[in-house]
Amino acid sequence: MSSAQLYTKYTRVWIPDPDEVWRSAEIIKDYKEGDKSLQLKLEDETLYEYPIDLQGNELPFLRNPDILMGQNDLTALSYLHEPAVLHNLKVRFLESNHIYTYCGIVLVAINPYEQLPIYEQDVIYAYSGQNMGDMDPHIFAVAEEAYKQMARDEKNQSIIVSGESGAGKTVSAKYTMRFFATVVGSTSETNIEAKVLACSPIMEAIGNAKTTKNDNSSRFGKYIQIGFDKRYHIIGANMRTYLLEKSRVVFQAEDERNYHIFYQLCASSGLPEFKDLGLTCAEDFFYTSQGGDTSIDGVDDADEFEKTRHAFTLLGVKESHQMTIFRIIAAILHLGNTEIQVERDGEVCSVSSEDEHLSSFCSLLGVEHRQMEHWLCHRKLVTTAETYVKSMSLSQVVNARSALAKHIYAQLFSWIVQHINKALHSTVRQHSFIGVLDVYGFETFEVNSFEQFCINYANEKLQQQFNSHVFKLEQEEYMKEGIPWTLIDFYDNQPCIDLIEAKLGILDLLDEECKVPKGTDQNWVQKLYDRHTTSQHFEKPRISNTSFIILHFADKVEYQSEGFLEKNRDTVYEEQINILKASKYQMVADLFQEGDAVPTAATWKRAPRINIRSATPALRAANKEHRKTVGHQFRNSLHLLMETLNATTPHYVRCIKPNDEKLPFKFDPKRAVQQLRACGVLETIRISAAGFPSRWSYADFFDRYRVLMNKRDLSKNDKKIICQTLLEDLIKDPDKFQFGRTKIFFRAGQVAYLEKLRADKFRAATIMIQKTVRGWLQRARYQRLRRATLTLQRYARGHLARRLFENLRRTRAAIILQKQYRMVWMHRAFLRVRNATLTIQAFARGMFVRRIYHQMLMEHKATIVQKYARGWLARVRFRRAQAAAVVLQCHWRRLRARRQLQALRIEARSAQHLKKLNIGMEKKVVQLQRKVDEQNKENKLLNEQLSVLTSAHSSEVEKLKKELQQYQQNQRGDGKQLLSLQEEMERLRMELERAHGEREVMEDSHGKERDLLRKRISDLEEENALLKQEKEELNSRILCQSEDELAQNTVEGNSQMKKELEEERSRYQNLVKEYASLEQRYDNLRDEISIIKQTPGHRRNPSNQSSLESDSNNPSICTSEIGDTEDVIQQVEEIGMEKAAMDMTLFLKLQKRVRELELERKKLQSQLEKKEQESKKSQVIETKTEVTSEREDFAYNSLKRQELESENKKLKNELNELRKAIADHATQSNSSDDVQDSYNLLLNQLKSANEELEVRKEEVLILRSQIMKAAQQKETGENMESISPNASWPNSDRHADREDVIEAYQGMCETNRLLEAQLQDQRREHEEEMEALKNQVDLMQEELEKQQQAFLQTLQLSPEVQVELGLQHEITRLTNENLDLKELLEKLEKNEKKLKKQLKMYMKKIQDFEASQTMVPAERRLHDRNMQVAVQRKEKDFQGMLEYYKEDEPLLIRNLITDLKPQAVSATVPCLPAYILYMCIRHADYINDDQKVHSLLTSTINGIKKVLKKHKDDFEMTSFWLANTCRLLHCLKQYSGEEGFMTQNTAKQNEHCLKNFDLTEYRQVLGHLSIQIYQQLITIARGILQPMTVYAVLENEGIQGLSIVKPIGYRKYSSNSAEDESFCTLDEMIRQLNTFHSIMCDQGLDPEIIQQVFKQLFYMINAVTLNNLLLRKDVCSWSTGMQLRFNISQLEEWLRVKNLQQSGAAQTLEPLIQAAQLLQLKKKTSEDAEAICSLCTSLTTQQIVKILNLYTPVNEFEERVTVAFIRNIQKQLQERNDPPQLLIDFKHIFPVVFPFNPSAITMDSIHLPASLNLDFLNKV
Repeated sequence: MSSAQLYTKYTRVWIPDPDEVWRSAEIIKDYKEGDKSLQLKLEDETLYEYPIDLQGNELPFLRNPDILMGQNDLTALSYLHEPAVLHNLKVRFLESNHIYTYCGIVLVAINPYEQLPIYEQDVIYAYSGQNMGDMDPHIFAVAEEAYKQMARDEKNQSIIVSGESGAGKTVSAKYTMRFFATVVGSTSETNIEAKVLACSPIMEAIGNAKTTKNDNSSRFGKYIQIGFDKRYHIIGANMRTYLLEKSRVVFQAEDERNYHIFYQLCASSGLPEFKDLGLTCAEDFFYTSQGGDTSIDGVDDADEFEKTRHAFTLLGVKESHQMTIFRIIAAILHLGNTEIQVERDGEVCSVSSEDEHLSSFCSLLGVEHRQMEHWLCHRKLVTTAETYVKSMSLSQVVNARSALAKHIYAQLFSWIVQHINKALHSTVRQHSFIGVLDVYGFETFEVNSFEQFCINYANEKLQQQFNSHVFKLEQEEYMKEGIPWTLIDFYDNQPCIDLIEAKLGILDLLDEECKVPKGTDQNWVQKLYDRHTTSQHFEKPRISNTSFIILHFADKVEYQSEGFLEKNRDTVYEEQINILKASKYQMVADLFQEGDAVPTAATWKRAPRINIRSATPALRAANKEHRKTVGHQFRNSLHLLMETLNATTPHYVRCIKPNDEKLPFKFDPKRAVQQLRACGVLETIRISAAGFPSRWSYADFFDRYRVLMNKRDLSKNDKKIICQTLLEDLIKDPDKFQFGRTKIFFRAGQVAYLEKLRADKFRAATIMIQKTVRGWLQRARYQRLRRATLTLQRYARGHLARRLFENLRRTRAAIILQKQYRMVWMHRAFLRVRNATLTIQAFARGMFVRRIYHQMLMEHKATIVQKYARGWLARVRFRRAQAAAVVLQCHWRRLRARRQLQALRIEARSAQHLKKLNIGMEKKVVQLQRKVDEQNKENKLLNEQLSVLTSAHSSEVEKLKKELQQYQQNQRGDGKQLLSLQEEMERLRMELERAHGEREVMEDSHGKERDLLRKRISDLEEENALLKQEKEELNSRILCQSEDELAQNTVEGNSQMKKELEEERSRYQNLVKEYASLEQRYDNLRDEISIIKQTPGHRRNPSNQSSLESDSNNPSICTSEIGDTEDVIQQVEEIGMEKAAMDMTLFLKLQKRVRELELERKKLQSQLEKKEQESKKSQVIETKTEVTSEREDFAYNSLKRQELESENKKLKNELNELRKAIADHATQSNSSDDVQDSYNLLLNQLKSANEELEVRKEEVLILRSQIMKAAQQKETGENMESISPNASWPNSDRHADREDVIEAYQGMCETNRLLEAQLQDQRREHEEEMEALKNQVDLMQEELEKQQQAFLQTLQLSPEVQVELGLQHEITRLTNENLDLKELLEKLEKNEKKLKKQLKMYMKKIQDFEASQTMVPAERRLHDRNMQVAVQRKEKDFQGMLEYYKEDEPLLIRNLITDLKPQAVSATVPCLPAYILYMCIRHADYINDDQKVHSLLTSTINGIKKVLKKHKDDFEMTSFWLANTCRLLHCLKQYSGEEGFMTQNTAKQNEHCLKNFDLTEYRQVLGHLSIQIYQQLITIARGILQPMTVYAVLENEGIQGLSIVKPIGYRKYSSNSAEDESFCTLDEMIRQLNTFHSIMCDQGLDPEIIQQVFKQLFYMINAVTLNNLLLRKDVCSWSTGMQLRFNISQLEEWLRVKNLQQSGAAQTLEPLIQAAQLLQLKKKTSEDAEAICSLCTSLTTQQIVKILNLYTPVNEFEERVTVAFIRNIQKQLQERNDPPQLLIDFKHIFPVVFPFNPSAITMDSIHLPASLNLDFLNKV
């Protein structure tokens, strides 16, 4: 393509400019071959004629199209040259505030001089795992690429950070190490990553200083190797240092400082531990005050010193060593202040022996004062014959002192580096490493000396390595794609390196000159002139003869030779070193030992590939045989560094300093171009431009340039052939492009040409569209005019017609009004006449009607009088008739009653009736007489006891009376005191009367004042009333105004409370999460310790204790487990003090719970004792009655014995039936009573049965006795009749009636009964009264004695002492009561233990009895096999409980939890394991076995944790156990017996509630476990969805046809090719979400939890996508917004289909939706800015501004977002209080809530499948 085709009108070019380096211009006239100039128009609309050199034909550089402006990678630019690179960096830095830009394999970093929010942990995690080209350029992307290549290729990596002082090298290296420490971390507990980061403050303190260019400039180079193991975790680190600037210790230029450590130590000199150092402020010392200002703005040296000391401590430097380091630093300062006295015109010098600073120097270093004083001013000369001591001149003494100070500091620096390496060293074998090289960049100053020469020499070596690496990568890319290539000519700086380091080079000549005794800098320069004048890289200045010029790759540098020899020798006199070797401080002496030279790097054990040696060998003493110059040492260390770098894969970071004023976001083009040339960025551009810099994949090229293709070409299926055909037609020169295997390679400028053709195509299409649209607009305008004309005509005609109609209407309306008015007037006159007539008629008619009414009223009253009179007469007649009838009835009934009475009397006189009544009366009378006699005897005994007690009581009363008389006599002696008291009373009365008089006077005055005050108060009340009225008016106004505000405040308050609740819940769940992580960490450590120790014997597994530290907080734990302190001691020994502390808190809680249980057990025991006493009493009474009955009637007993024998068999049978009934009742009853209740029930039933049996026996015996008596009476009657038929009754002569006898007999029976009852009641009352009296008498006696003693003692003491004694007595009384209570408590505890043992015995007996009942003979078993109906009947009686033996518990846990797979129970009831576990718990509760409940729940929780730990990446297993854990938690709540959880239960479910145990603590533990499982579930799902999110949501092409808007030149610089990447579509992501949803639904997880899971997952999708969008410039375009919004709508539709709208998942996508809308909105005017601010409420200000800065137009017809628009957005969003972070924390987990969800399934309806192998469980 010719120049005439490129340099056409409207083409923009770059022209040189003295101020801006390059300036943009536009061609206004086409260029033709042979033109001497170009006609240009500058950006300020001025015309400019650019001259063209016809011989060189050097046309100006072409400018890239605007679409390429601000590219992430400089090699993606179509035109690769210096102005394009400079402009792209400037646009990114100033407009978008992007400080990082790729240039091929180089990361260009511009120092913003401002803290940016792009280094937080969220950003680190966002770049972790991403390819280098996927995200915006960043230092983290380079670090991630190095780590990935190390892990993939198993090759060591290096990150080379270079740049000028102040460009940000140290910060970049620091962020790189922070990335590794954060993302990779270490596996051990040594916290090596923290130690690596702790190196920075130490090295900055001892190696950084303030310069004119940088306040924290590194004055040394360092190479840090971070070691990794086979799993690529950090295991250690190592540091090598290069070329410390020792001259800064003794000299600083203006506005510069010494090393920071000197100023930090001076700032902290006031601390008590530093008083012995003798330090003051930094201005008082020569070595810290040469630069002038000793402070740095915004830096507190004291605070920095504290950070340095903390870093020393973290790295393990002892406190004594730290103090020695500070002593050495202080000694250096004192050495600089040592005064040198001059004698003999400066030829002889000395130091005063009284010099304070020299004394401080010697005391701090522990050396001999006299020797140091002597050898500071003298030197030893050794010849072959003898040794001389010569005094030195002033300049020699000063140089020797400076050399000594520098040497001391250099040795101290090396010692510190050595100890840092020791702290970072690891014993684990290193598998690979990543090195971070922080090296000084190319330097050129007005005066360049030896330091600048070494620095530029090192940069020459690094540039050579960089050029060869870039060239190698380019050639590898061409070979991989199969493109023919020729050698690219690139700059090789080997001649310049040979000039410096080759034989007889500059360094060799310098070393030779240093060996010459009288060698000078001038002689050395002259040798350089003679030797290297012919070299193309060496020049001699025209004016100076003491300097030389070297042409480096970056620039031409002139070096001043003065000081080269002295700095290269670095001479330190041997005598001074020997004095330091003899120091009394061991550390100071060790610094200067020859044999133990201090290395700066520790050699790592068994390091592969590279043997790392010391980078800067320590300087030895001044021996000529072993002495090496500084240049020689630096050259060796540089060669070692290059060997290391060549053995690794390098990654380059070039730091650029934008301006020298350190102003934020100010770009100086001159300084930037100078550094770009020096750091090799432009060389990279040149190498890329020499080949094929632009590279496109076939698919991207097809999508981008399909508009240039024909329909015939598009009909082909192979895109590669279509692209080849298109390029062959468009670009005629085949050398301008090449076809590779996967990409198309273009020469520089060819993509711009294609873009021009594409733009022309679009422009032609645009013109056609505009022409068509304009014609359509004109036609539409004509049609609108025509329609308007017709409309006007229609409206005008209508107006005229309406005017005529209005006139006619008005005329007709007037006629109608007249007619209506006349009609109304006549109608009103008629109405007046009519009303008058009606009034007259009404009055007349009323008069007639009233007359008729009065007549009717009189008649009605007469009727009423007649009615009442007739009624009274009728009632009188009825009463007379009724009384006569009653009299007749009475007479008749009396007659019948008399007849019946006579019949009854005749019947009562018969003998048979008397026999019936007299049966049994004789026996009862005899019994009653016996009882009366016994009670009389007891009464006599009690009367005798009472008389004795009364006599004793009377004697005691007499004694008390005597004592009372004595006391009264004592009181009479106190009468005199009463008289004196009466006198005092009279005196007090007088004073009281006087006081009354004064009071009356005061009351009078007070009354007057009160009247005055009342008047004033009335006035004030009036004023107050007025003010109240005004206040009420104001309040009414304020209330009207503040109602809305109150409503808003309440809404805000509610929202704030909700937020606080959510935050509190999240804190609580984070604590649970941290607890789970700590527990997991503890388990891992325990496993490691167990593996290491391998100690034999049995040990308690700590996981059983640590797995659930809060599990033991349950009420079912027995007191023996709780109160055993030996278990606590064992826990302390096995687990550690921290663990034991936690268990002790649990121990205290359990003690409290035990006390409550003991109180409950006391109550139960008391009730049990009462019942036993009652039963004993009843048995005693029964036995008494039996004994009396035996004594009374021997025949009755004999009959009873016979009856008992006959009923014995019946009782046995009934007992067996009762036992069976009790067992059946225990299985059928829903209430799980304990064993004692069941035992009491059995006893009660037996007693009731026995009582009924006794009653029946007595009835039978009574009947038998009556029959026998009746038979005897018959026999006696017959005998009497036969002997004396005329016999009569005794006393028959008294003529007693039979009725009287019967009544007398009945009265006697009743009196006997009453007497018997009264005698028993009196006996009981008498006994109770006697016991009460005895107790009262005893108590009265004791109290009386105590009161007498206390009374006598208190009378003799003062009132205060009396009060104290009273308190003491009360205290002693309370203590005695407490001791008594304690004794009672101990007794009750013993009784409780006994009762427990008895209960266990009863339980064993019952179990044995049940086992014996279950043992059936073989014949009966065969019979039962045939009876299938009976088996089915038992299944119906299943009570929802499962029984198992204690030894089967591990088998239950293994089959039901550990080895269970979700597929095994997929066809059963959801959450079947949870129901089975609850049924087992319920049976343990039913039998009241607290140990079984505790063991089962603990084993269950540990088993679930073990399964989750084993399947930590299995979503199905985690979801399965989350569902079962929640269901078990719901069951414990639903069947807990608490009313709040039983509202939805059925009657059958209420029968399944727990009876004995409260498992509230276990519910809390299960809640914690559910939270842990939920978090693990989220982690697994997040790990599955996160790699899919960016591809599925952000890059998925849901709308076809928008892919053509991808930016051109897009290139990924990761070593992974595009074909190897696993892309994921949105459909695959939705399928994965469907899988998650179906798994959770099938496993019975609560719907509320499912909603929370998807809310969390959609939040993660939103966060990951938005973070990726905020860090990628290539996706911030209008088309991406369209695709993104479409993909989000697909996700929203999925939520609607799954009925998850209420979960809040859609709301979490709101920031992403607003980001997509922001990409699509118009971004020009202020109205657009307001619309964006009102729309993007879920995005922060930084996110909005970041998206606007990243917005990239993909077509020429789109416009960029202007800086002014972004500033307008920022101004409008100033009032927002947004968080400072840019990215969203995608790892944030919302607080989860587990709402109570009761189950409708009853326990007895659950079936156990045989596949679970739970045959050992028995249904109860």
